Amino acid sequence: MKLSAPTRISLRVIALGYLFVLLVLPLGVILGRAFGHGIGAFIDQISTPAAISAFNLSMIIVAIVVPINVVFGVVTAIALVRGDFPGRRLVQGLVDLPFAVSPVVVGVSLIMLWGASGWFGGIESLGFRVIFGLPGMVLATIFVTLPFVVREVEPVLHEIGDDQEQAAATLGASRWQTFWRITLPAIRWGLTYGVVLTVARALGEFGAVIMVSSGFAGVSQTLTLLVHARYINDHNDFGAYCAATLLMGIALLTLLLMTVLERKRDSK
Repeated sequence: MKLSAPTRISLRVIALGYLFVLLVLPLGVILGRAFGHGIGAFIDQISTPAAISAFNLSMIIVAIVVPINVVFGVVTAIALVRGDFPGRRLVQGLVDLPFAVSPVVVGVSLIMLWGASGWFGGIESLGFRVIFGLPGMVLATIFVTLPFVVREVEPVLHEIGDDQEQAAATLGASRWQTFWRITLPAIRWGLTYGVVLTVARALGEFGAVIMVSSGFAGVSQTLTLLVHARYINDHNDFGAYCAATLLMGIALLTLLLMTVLERKRDSK
């Protein structure tokens, strides 16, 4: 369908106006308030012990979640694409479950399972606390980030087919050699893109994590929880804007990396 010049201009204006109101304007307000007292005051707010601890905890969660999701995601994607087993469609649906379930529901479910009065709550008697500690936050983050690696690797496997893998097998290569030398190089861009999406989602998760975290500064408070605590509990609006700006900066770096990787992937 060919559109007239006025129609094209009108559509562009509407699209840009929509993006400006929903994205650019709020981000501009946050940046303006974060740097309203100068760069020095901003640095002071993001270098407090609570902010440093929140940043470190967020990085620790990412460092744990990403490798687990990479292993699980690649194995699941290969099983779904190359395998033919009973319940395959059920697994396909379960992979997408985190997209459909509210993160708050995920947090409540984890409490029912791992809380003091939950199904597996007896584990706390052994000195291992899941809920209101790092393990619970990791479990919640793993759940909400579960689909990304699977859904990025799966279409790549469909695209490359299995001809090279079968050829390697006929030449005597083991399954591990076939995966390491044939499959992994072929899926590396999809895998890398899935990792970047996982990192971005893990850093920005709030709903599931707040349900299984004590929220104490320096103990179980991520960057997103720090923003919430400063704004709601401490009534420190300036500190909340500074923490949000730090989180936004990390997100923008992740977005930039995603763009670069997408261009490289498309050029291959």
